[in-house]
Amino acid sequence: MKNSFVFFADGFEEVEALTTVDVMRRAGMPVVTVSISGSREVKGAHGVTVVADCTFDDVNYSDADWLVLPGGMPGATHLAAHQGLRSELWNHNNKGGHVAAICASPAIVLAPLGIITGRNAVCYPGMEKGVSGVKWGASRVAVDSNVVTGNGPASAMDFALKLVEISAGEETARAVADGMLFFR
Repeated sequence: MKNSFVFFADGFEEVEALTTVDVMRRAGMPVVTVSISGSREVKGAHGVTVVADCTFDDVNYSDADWLVLPGGMPGATHLAAHQGLRSELWNHNNKGGHVAAICASPAIVLAPLGIITGRNAVCYPGMEKGVSGVKWGASRVAVDSNVVTGNGPASAMDFALKLVEISAGEETARAVADGMLFFR
């Protein structure tokens, strides 16, 4: 199975990032946490500091399964400002690779790149204001082709399980959910 990459920037939403990493790893998916700053230490929006597996320049993304963006502010803004990440997202999406973003990141990172233009997507309520060309919905998670979006922290488990379902199958996603006592 290919590596998936979850990107951390100062101000990231801890619940979205760590839930996604945890659920994917429970499903047996190889996940690498990546700091986009020069340091592996990244401080979340609510003061939780984590140590990422590596920094952005340490990784070759050419054979990635998922590129995953947690939300949070100003985390999403920092992700959107990182030229290398923008380039990787653009290239990965253009070759049909899996891209996922939750909370503010669909509107702040994916929309300006055109990745969700004309697609069904969700984001944190209110973040979609001023972002045109996207078919914004009100569900917790939206899937459109190779892109998955989620609306916020309370949807982190649904979001992560959808990534597992797409890559590892519905049975695996159900087994992980059951093991975590998450009944949907």
